[in-house]
Amino acid sequence: MKKFIIGSDKSGFALKEAVKTYLEEQDYEVEDCGTRSVDQPMPYFKVAPILAKKIQRGEYEKGILICGTGAGMAVVANKFKGVYAVACESVYAAEKCRAINDANIMTMGGWIVAPELGITMAEKFLNTGFTDNLEEWRKDFLKNASKEVASMEDKIYD
Repeated sequence: MKKFIIGSDKSGFALKEAVKTYLEEQDYEVEDCGTRSVDQPMPYFKVAPILAKKIQRGEYEKGILICGTGAGMAVVANKFKGVYAVACESVYAAEKCRAINDANIMTMGGWIVAPELGITMAEKFLNTGFTDNLEEWRKDFLKNASKEVASMEDKIYD
């Protein structure tokens, strides 16, 4: 069974539930590390670190975070070394955040993204690999760029 992690605050709860249900129907084992009830919400700045640390430790390869706009979750998740969170509002962005940026977390906005769109974005995010469907010259460039970014991180987090 494929493992996946997802989390939301109250503003992203409905979208998170739609994506989570879909992934479970696709035989994913889904860990929900955020708001599980609108009556007991968790704020974005508490949810994002839980998920980011699990990605950082290698417990999961990819995750999705959802708040009102997706921006707050991305800002917080990106505070962790080795975590690359990108706020997406389209299927194209979901694909390119993986293919170009090798993002391991996609964030979405529950106020912006409809459930059907969020599900399609999640599919694209999960099924796109780093440098998929890109020209050879761009693949080489991005692989080198990835090494440069990792080197920057080493200097920042040492």
